[in-house]
Amino acid sequence: MTSFRIPAILAAALLASPLALAAKPAPQPAQQDAQQQAAQANKAAQPTDVKDYGDWTVRCFPANKMAPCQMVQLRIVEKTKQRILGVLVAYLPARDANLMEISVPLGVALQNGLVLSSDTYKSGVLKFTRCDQQGCYVEGAVGNDVMGSLGRATKAQVQIISMNGKRYNLVFSMKGFNEAHHALVDLAKQKGGGAAPAPAGQ
Repeated sequence: MTSFRIPAILAAALLASPLALAAKPAPQPAQQDAQQQAAQANKAAQPTDVKDYGDWTVRCFPANKMAPCQMVQLRIVEKTKQRILGVLVAYLPARDANLMEISVPLGVALQNGLVLSSDTYKSGVLKFTRCDQQGCYVEGAVGNDVMGSLGRATKAQVQIISMNGKRYNLVFSMKGFNEAHHALVDLAKQKGGGAAPAPAGQ
């Protein structure tokens, strides 16, 4: 997996907090234009097509961008509703490329990165690209060979190391992975996904 920053709108869609949708005081007249623009942006971040494939969810968004659809699996602690793991894959039709984002809780040892593994595949150490209030993230392009290996897996996990040196294996399901990915690619192609950006200097 090589370094490749996922477009910010994809990360925003994955990491959007329910608190951001909470009711707010009625806007003053001078604020209405800004509030309307924010409402339009929020509407663009809401999925228009959502379908589950096993333990994966495929969703598409109305915004016209390079990767209109994504497949995602979130692991949530039922009692606290805290997200302990998020795995997101987006497909860029114009590049015929897959992008992956893995999110883990805060408190990880950033210098140690994380390792993605399954019964068919094991990555090297993947470096974190950023953190925010929701957690820390690894983002990168994923080759077709890696996607093929993961598609044959029956189990998978992300290994992280906490700041106190303790190792944790965050397990996620591969049930429905292939079906979700096939649907993701088909939907992304149907929705266009925009043109690939011109190379630097052109």
